[in-house]
Amino acid sequence: MSQKLSASCHCGSVRFTVELAEGGFDTVRRCNCSFCRMRGAVVVSAPLSGIEVLAGEEFLTEYRFNTKQAVHYFCSACGIYTFHQRRSNPEQYGVNVACLEGVSPFDFESVDVTDGVQHPNDGASRGVVGHLIYRPVESGS
Repeated sequence: MSQKLSASCHCGSVRFTVELAEGGFDTVRRCNCSFCRMRGAVVVSAPLSGIEVLAGEEFLTEYRFNTKQAVHYFCSACGIYTFHQRRSNPEQYGVNVACLEGVSPFDFESVDVTDGVQHPNDGASRGVVGHLIYRPVESGS
């Protein structure tokens, strides 16, 4: 069994634990659909059974768009996206890595960007369409 990671929104109203899907942090990715471009989150996968909301369920609000199949959850107090039930794999959540205690999107040197504009469920996906690269500036530069 994988380790339970502690997670929360920015204000701490929503607290939850996450057990990552097989592959763990190797599932890290971004999506290029209109919503994910604006949201800007880096996510990892967790099975539906891998998230347990410990506190603040009443603060979770959901957003659905287009096909209304993906269910995106946000904290209604601070507005932070926490996780979403995936359209491409409804048996999984995508979890905002920035919500995971001790994890930052900047911990990943390269993050695959997947094709959400031509979604896999629509039969036209190109898979990985790019990479986000993070290179820290060396001190003294």
